[in-house]
Amino acid sequence: MSSKPKLVSSIRTIRFQDCDPFNHLNNGRYFDYFMNAREDQLIEFFGIDIYEMAKKTGLSWVVGSTKIAFLRPAFLMEKVLIESQTIGYSNKDLLVEMRMYNEDGSLLKSVVWFNFVHYNLATQRVERHSEELMKLYEEILFPLEEKTFDERHASLLAQKAQAKVAL
Repeated sequence: MSSKPKLVSSIRTIRFQDCDPFNHLNNGRYFDYFMNAREDQLIEFFGIDIYEMAKKTGLSWVVGSTKIAFLRPAFLMEKVLIESQTIGYSNKDLLVEMRMYNEDGSLLKSVVWFNFVHYNLATQRVERHSEELMKLYEEILFPLEEKTFDERHASLLAQKAQAKVAL
């Protein structure tokens, strides 16, 4: 039985400097909120400090690609819930889905897929994950039914439409 959670979450507050003139979180800043939440979640739930790891081993992750969908705005001083889960991995990369909701998790605001590539900072080349990391990924993997971001986005939109009909 796994002792590590497959789905992790944290709360953030949307700050003034990150908003546009309409008091919405600026689209470009969503990435910062997602990345900062994931970094903190790695420390809190898995004991992985990517900056300490980089200093000690010269290894870390870089973002290889992202796909994001904006479903509802996040507003100035709003508390948001950010969830993340590892939905795929290989010996050289990770695929992580993150979702931003209102504080109680009832309204989905955004979903993003990050492909993180394991990287050797000294050689500036892609690096294989250690056996220890591969075991962790196997333990925390929480795959989705949808296999592509477009399928996932369509599924989330359908869920959003169903929720409106249910009201």
